[in-house]
Amino acid sequence: MERLANASHASAAARASIYGQADQAWLMAGEPGRAFGAATLALSLTPDDPGLLIDRSIAAATLERYDDAVDDLTHALDFDPQRTDALVFRGAAWRHLNQMGLAQDDIDRAFAQDADNADALLERGILRQRRGDRDGARRDWERAITLLPNSATGDLAQQNLALLEAGPDRR
Repeated sequence: MERLANASHASAAARASIYGQADQAWLMAGEPGRAFGAATLALSLTPDDPGLLIDRSIAAATLERYDDAVDDLTHALDFDPQRTDALVFRGAAWRHLNQMGLAQDDIDRAFAQDADNADALLERGILRQRRGDRDGARRDWERAITLLPNSATGDLAQQNLALLEAGPDRR
């Protein structure tokens, strides 16, 4: 896909879309470094594309480059403040950077836009668990499972519930 985009004489937007597809393919192949590179090439052509910024932030977070992820997500939200997914992803990145207040702010904004967002519930459950609110975490994760039972989000919520039930000595 990258070779196709390189060789193409199509518009910048069309070539950026092909690089974006390469980014997603590299992520699925477990190659986040190459995904980040493909997304960067895409963004060199269309630097203000919120979807591409979000895609690159996912590659950055997979590489544990959370500052870069926050930067891309902030840029995406500058162009499209209604992107609940960007708010949830940025909240998770803030959490990884131990910026719990900023993480909570983004998750609260996500809930203001979509009260039944399973990904936001998963993340809020993690934040609650870290604050020692086991009951709140349990409620959030159970709701996430109800909303998306057969999904990666539901699976992660189920795993978090199992760890919560096992107690701190069994983690």
